[in-house]
Amino acid sequence: MTTRTAAPLTVIAEPGQPFVGTERVFDAPRELVFRCWADPDLVRRWLGPNRLTMRIDEWSFHDGGRYRYVHIADDGTEYGFHGVFHGDPTVDRLTQTFEFEGAPGHVSLDRLELVDLGDGRTLARTHTVFQSLEARDAMVGSGMADGLGQGYERLDGILAELREGRA
Repeated sequence: MTTRTAAPLTVIAEPGQPFVGTERVFDAPRELVFRCWADPDLVRRWLGPNRLTMRIDEWSFHDGGRYRYVHIADDGTEYGFHGVFHGDPTVDRLTQTFEFEGAPGHVSLDRLELVDLGDGRTLARTHTVFQSLEARDAMVGSGMADGLGQGYERLDGILAELREGRA
């Protein structure tokens, strides 16, 4: 099987708007890509920057279900995140709230759409709404794109394993 090179991560943060959008193409059918967002064992392997490991404390992947995970640095510093899934998560759409526990009260609303490109590849498109432009700018300034890009590179490897039946 020939693996195509995935497109780079695109981040869209229009001036003056409290939104961030991202787009990334994965060389896998959307059912496999969705599985990597739904299965906590797979999420733990790819979500976040390379320098951090992840522990998942709660993962109830259904409408009204809660999640909580913690990224852990080599020195033991922990960064907690939590939220609620809204609507029934499907291969078409996933909606959730997201809150970094280091900045309580700054909740964003995230939507993921997985678009079948018709050639075995999937476009993952996110749209995140922040409570304020300042909160959006803080997220963009935090290195969000680097962490997401690193995680998506690990996700490429997991998707290759799944396609080959190794995961």
